[in-house]
Amino acid sequence: VPQGLSMDASKKVDLKIIIIGALGVGKTSLLHQYVHKTFYEDYRTTLGASILTKVLAVDNTPLKLQIWDTGGQERFRSMVSTFYKGSDGCMLAFDVTDRESFEALDNWRDDFLEKVIPREQDFPMVVLGNKIDLCDRQVPKETASAWCKEKDIPYFEVSAKNNINVAEAFETLAKQALTTYKGIFESYLTDSIKLTPNDKPKKSCC
Repeated sequence: VPQGLSMDASKKVDLKIIIIGALGVGKTSLLHQYVHKTFYEDYRTTLGASILTKVLAVDNTPLKLQIWDTGGQERFRSMVSTFYKGSDGCMLAFDVTDRESFEALDNWRDDFLEKVIPREQDFPMVVLGNKIDLCDRQVPKETASAWCKEKDIPYFEVSAKNNINVAEAFETLAKQALTTYKGIFESYLTDSIKLTPNDKPKKSCC
């Protein structure tokens, strides 16, 4: 990209992050821990989606994350998928004490990638194994790590309750999303530079 057309580092970038996963894995708790540094246990089920924002800086670029918290109930699945559009990053969450929530990750991921336009296999994504503070673990760290490694997705063992690795997970996703955003921005600029009037084919005379 020619000089002068690069992204202005001082300009705030708005990124949409969505957190998805089965019912009860702690998506709302994770979000509140990250944004408000608080932990509430008595959450009601999220109906549809709610949005929280967080402002931070990544690589000297000010970011405003618009984080969409979605309901995990099966009957809301089709409604939740309407919120996917326009996402810059996706957080897949499961509960390490609930094997089924881990086994559901494939479906959540496939459903997401199917509906995000344009579809990109290397879409910015991280996986969170929540509730590592509990002792009745059903999903070994190795099992979750292997699933993520196979799909080339960063994996974080987290605890919303004890605030372990929560900020690290969100910031890793924000960094990935920003890199992708910059790449799209720059290729858009490159394309627009190519389309100058001089490139039009000359009319041939009859």
